[in-house]
Amino acid sequence: MTERQSKLIKLVNLYQKIEVSRLAELLDVSQVTIRKDLDHLEEEGLLSREHGYALIKNANDINTRLTINYDKKLEIATKAAEMVSNGETVMLESGSTCALLAEQLAKLKKDVTIITNSAYIAIRIRELPIRKVILLGGEYQKEYQGMVGPLVRKCAKEFYVDKFFVGTDGFIPDAGFTCDDLMRVETMKYMEDSANRMIILADSSKFSQKGVVIQTTFSEIDTVCTDEEIPEDALENLKRHNINVEIVE
Repeated sequence: MTERQSKLIKLVNLYQKIEVSRLAELLDVSQVTIRKDLDHLEEEGLLSREHGYALIKNANDINTRLTINYDKKLEIATKAAEMVSNGETVMLESGSTCALLAEQLAKLKKDVTIITNSAYIAIRIRELPIRKVILLGGEYQKEYQGMVGPLVRKCAKEFYVDKFFVGTDGFIPDAGFTCDDLMRVETMKYMEDSANRMIILADSSKFSQKGVVIQTTFSEIDTVCTDEEIPEDALENLKRHNINVEIVE
């Protein structure tokens, strides 16, 4: 993704619906160039188009969530990929940063196997050179394009990995990381039982948000991978709980 396309995504997220002509004006390029960028970004599932407009249709859809703080999420995903060895099998939850991590693993590592409850991830990397994707079965959750429920637990129990990568929706200093969906949290717990280490992928904006469900307590977390804009008090809080913090710059 080019720097211009990254700025374009930020503008569409800001306005929710914006004219092509306005995007061309704000980015100081021709409308033809903007349309080419929009074609590419629409193919990637990062935004939608109507005649003369670019827009975000559903704020909860994983494609939409992927565009929010995209640059930071990509940097975090790249950093997380460095934690994985060639030939390793890892488990990924259905968050947007995890989807970018799957892509980076396919591009940067050799012979990696991904176990995930995310149909979105499986589809997104289907043409990339990943060794194997194992999709855990369950009840399909449309907005996240992932599987949830007790069937995931039955499937996950058949595996054991060293690293389980998880996204998050928010943070409470006295409690831990939070999520907006109870079924998604329950599914994460099932998958967590099949891993030695849990690694949270959280861009800095998540530390100023609060989900409605406690996702994971501090004692369950091995590592948090975030960006350099993490609030200082949150950073100190994590370190106080003996959590390893990896910061991308």
